[in-house]
Amino acid sequence: MTLEEMVGVLEVPLKSTEFNSSITKRGIKLADLACLPISSGWYGTAVEENRRLIKVQCYSKEGTVNFYMKPIEGVTALVDMDRKKVVTILDNGENIPVANGINTDYRYSIQKLNGELRLLNPISLEQPKGPSFTIEGHLVKWANWEFHVKPDPRAGIIISEAKVRDPDTSELRNVMYKGFTSELFVPYMDPTEGWYFKTYMDAGEYGFGLQAMPLDPLNDCPRNAYYMDGLFASSDGTPYLQPNMICIFESYAGDIAWRHAECPITGLKVTEVRPKVTLVVRMAAAVANYDYIVDWEFQTDGLIRAKVGLSGILMVKGTTSENMDQVPNQDQLYGTLLSENIVGVIHDHYITFYLDMDVDGSDNSFVKVNLKKQETSPGESPRKSYLKAVKKVAKTEKDAQIRLKLYEPYEFHVVNPLKKTRVGNPVGYKLIPGATAASLLDPEDPPQKRAAFTNNQIWVTPYNKTEQWAGGLFVYQSQGDDTLQVWSNRDRSIENKDIVLWYTLGFHHIPCQEDYPIMPTVSSSFDLKPVNFFERNPILRVPPNFQDDLPVCKAHDSA
Repeated sequence: MTLEEMVGVLEVPLKSTEFNSSITKRGIKLADLACLPISSGWYGTAVEENRRLIKVQCYSKEGTVNFYMKPIEGVTALVDMDRKKVVTILDNGENIPVANGINTDYRYSIQKLNGELRLLNPISLEQPKGPSFTIEGHLVKWANWEFHVKPDPRAGIIISEAKVRDPDTSELRNVMYKGFTSELFVPYMDPTEGWYFKTYMDAGEYGFGLQAMPLDPLNDCPRNAYYMDGLFASSDGTPYLQPNMICIFESYAGDIAWRHAECPITGLKVTEVRPKVTLVVRMAAAVANYDYIVDWEFQTDGLIRAKVGLSGILMVKGTTSENMDQVPNQDQLYGTLLSENIVGVIHDHYITFYLDMDVDGSDNSFVKVNLKKQETSPGESPRKSYLKAVKKVAKTEKDAQIRLKLYEPYEFHVVNPLKKTRVGNPVGYKLIPGATAASLLDPEDPPQKRAAFTNNQIWVTPYNKTEQWAGGLFVYQSQGDDTLQVWSNRDRSIENKDIVLWYTLGFHHIPCQEDYPIMPTVSSSFDLKPVNFFERNPILRVPPNFQDDLPVCKAHDSA
């Protein structure tokens, strides 16, 4: 979809007397409507053939800016996007009241009227000498890193040609050729008529970068952040600006890069500590109700961390119930009763990353390092068992289709077999998964067929310029015949090749009352960490902080 289509389609149902009647008979004024364009998915029905379809559902914004908490349940318009005509109207929830929306306005100006809650004094990272990074066009230089940042209408942020400087040779060494958010999959777990199709692909259907919002200085990003605009094309080719789409800043949370204090029994009086400062590239996309915060974080020890935060507002369902005592079949709620007449529907979030690794060159291999229990033989040792690292190079794509298992632990290395350290280890980077989730949907469920890239958490494919979008090049109403799963099933050779690593972050979300009326951020991440890439700790020469380096700044001095 284009942005113009998303906006234009919202006018179509209002030209239908049947639709307007469905709204007004519920006592809602048409002037109070707030409507959303909802991608319809694909289910193999005759009505879907040769049409670009979209569904429109509406809310009441009477008395609150948080209209998401006032759904008009049961009314759905199916619209032909190209012909701008209503195909069908579903109206089956006339007995479900629209929630009153009391105490759902989350704006600070409203909250302050009810008594401001101040738990913390304001905090800010001050940099008397300014930031340590420089930006030339879209090339970022910071500490021992250089990389390129591109705002993209589909992916949001694209990081490319990421290189880290070797402290011993001063050489800039390749780490990652290109990394970005390839696709998102957000299926809601309500199979009823007005909900089953809510299985969003936010990058391929809506444009993750197109939904990026201007970042708010001092709140989204700290003082001394650098802001980068996105410049995109509208459907007729006219360029337009997404201001302050990306921010770049140094972060210090009091973390420690490395330390050691020698025990007094040794007689050595040694305490060495280094503070950890990182560089963050950030974007926040508001895809209707949900806000996604995407960070690419670079650390001086060579680590790259990709982090996704979820905030914003739940997509909720209207109900006749005001209390759990009134719910006879509680499993038919498909979620949690959050407030009177409001259900937060259970759903998942999956964010799949494309990581074109070039570790010291483009010809790399994927190595699975299995931590296996080894049992000692009789009389060998007082120990009965220990762990052994068993390495196996993935020869083909199917060797690299990984489902994470807690009791079958692996490390996942991308190595350059042609480049060795002084003592003979192949140089590499390893993928370190963070908290994630796996899709539990039936593989033949139409939404899961389209989102088959979530069938595994890790994939490795040979580089192909046509294979960048995990859900396929054209996602809208796709049938699942051009996905990462389809490509990987070709089982091509990936040993000592230009390979792409794919990783999926996942969240199962059972809503709770603390998520209402707006969610505190929850987040997860994964790391790309050097493994035998450097000859030794690459940040040994980083100086510690001294008192004279850190003048005490007063608020009015740093304005």
